[in-house]
Amino acid sequence: MPIDAARALAADPRTGDIGWDHKDIQLYHLGLGAGAARGGQSLATDPDELRYTLESKLHVLPSFATVAGAGMAMLGGLSAPGIDVNLAMVLHGGHSIRLHRPIPVKGQATSTSKVAAVYDKGKAAVIVLRSEVEDADGPLWTSDAQIFVRGEGGFGGERGPSAKEELPERAPDRVEERHIRDDQALLYRLSGDWNPLHADPEFAKLGGFDKPILHGLCSYGMTLKAVVDTALGGDVSRVRAYRTRFAGIVFPGETLRLRMWQEPGRVLVSVTAVERDDAPVLADTVVEHA
Repeated sequence: MPIDAARALAADPRTGDIGWDHKDIQLYHLGLGAGAARGGQSLATDPDELRYTLESKLHVLPSFATVAGAGMAMLGGLSAPGIDVNLAMVLHGGHSIRLHRPIPVKGQATSTSKVAAVYDKGKAAVIVLRSEVEDADGPLWTSDAQIFVRGEGGFGGERGPSAKEELPERAPDRVEERHIRDDQALLYRLSGDWNPLHADPEFAKLGGFDKPILHGLCSYGMTLKAVVDTALGGDVSRVRAYRTRFAGIVFPGETLRLRMWQEPGRVLVSVTAVERDDAPVLADTVVEHA
């Protein structure tokens, strides 16, 4: 059954309550590698890392927005009226968040989710699932998941905008490497993404992979943490928006290479897998900042 874009866009938003506290924040940060050794040096008690792991010093990395309330709005959106797709053909193509103010360490909020756009790419469709979150003090963040559905294009819809970001032709201003621990996907999935693709070798083989792959949103969070810790002086409150396109997979045990170009008000990032000849992992990646 083809996607009925008009019906999906006209559907009533879904609203639900979400909550989190310091334990959820700490678990998410640990899933991104906070406090892990780097370059042979333990960072478990490093003051800069304690901001991610110790409740008395805690700040919140803005990409926590992708897992707050277990991050289930995305899956709910795929059952919206007018959307009838085979989940086996679904890929998370990209993600963006826009912060309206810093995320508090403890919160109770309302999440309102809807299909914000449906684009026809010919052989595939792209469904943009938007979640807007606010608490008693007002808006907190807006999160857009770009869902790529193979075989569902050709319904006559708009092709949609291009999110292509051309990288500067000069050398990057920073090059950072972040190792992915062998158990990192096992820890990250405790923040709400239980897909066995990231833990079960037999299930991963059914998906065409030799072994479980890391969550794309884990690479997403690791990248933002590296940008904050280096280019933004460790200040999470400077992040205004963050977007990326998931360009390829990465495996636990591998190393992310992050090339950063600093421009006024933003940092452009290229993320590749070191051990596989710099195979792309994240592309069209931009951190907007104050």
